[in-house]
Amino acid sequence: MTDHWDHVKNLVQEPPLDFSFKNINFIQDLVSEEPRTGLRPVKYSTKGKALTQAIRLNNNVLNDLADFTQTMSQLLEYPQNLAWIDLSFNDLQNIDPVLTTFFNLSVLYLHGNCIQNLPEVDKLSNLSKLRSLTLHGNPIEEEKRQYVLSTLPRLTTFDFGGVTKQDRITATVWRRMNVKPKKVRIKMDKFL
Repeated sequence: MTDHWDHVKNLVQEPPLDFSFKNINFIQDLVSEEPRTGLRPVKYSTKGKALTQAIRLNNNVLNDLADFTQTMSQLLEYPQNLAWIDLSFNDLQNIDPVLTTFFNLSVLYLHGNCIQNLPEVDKLSNLSKLRSLTLHGNPIEEEKRQYVLSTLPRLTTFDFGGVTKQDRITATVWRRMNVKPKKVRIKMDKFL
C-alpha cells in the first residue's frame, strides 16, 4: 500500500501527458497517437502506462468526451488520480458528466470552447478538490463569474485570476437575487 502512495506523491511532480495541437477529433484516437515531448519526459510504468496526474488535450477539435474513462485507463497507470485536465480550445458544447467521476480533479481548463448554458457548471459541484477552473472564451461570458463562484464556492482561482473574499460575497448576493431555490416536493402518501 505504501508503494502505491509513494508513486502518487511522485506523480504530482511529473509533467503532463501532452496531446495538445494534434488535431484530435475523438478521445479514443489518443491511444494510437504519440504524445508531445517536453523538456522533461513523462515516465512510464512497466505496463507502458504514463505515471502522471495531468493530461493536456488543448487546441484540438474534440466535440465530446465519449470513451474518456476507458481511454484514460489505457493511457495512465493511475487514472483515478487524474488531477489536472486541459481541454481548452476545443469544440465542446457542454461539460461532460464523465469529468465528475475524477474525484481528485483540482484543475480543469475549459476556456475557448462552445459552452453556452451556465447550468452546465452545476455538474462540477460534486468535485470537492476542484480549485482552479477556466471558462472564458465560451458563449456563457455574461454573468458567468458570479454564477460559477456561487455554484463552486471552493474555487481559489477562476479564469487564471485569484478568487477574493469580495468575489465570494458578490457571488452570494448575486445567487440570492438571481437563482430561485429548488422546490421541495413532499409525497402525499406519507401523510395518508
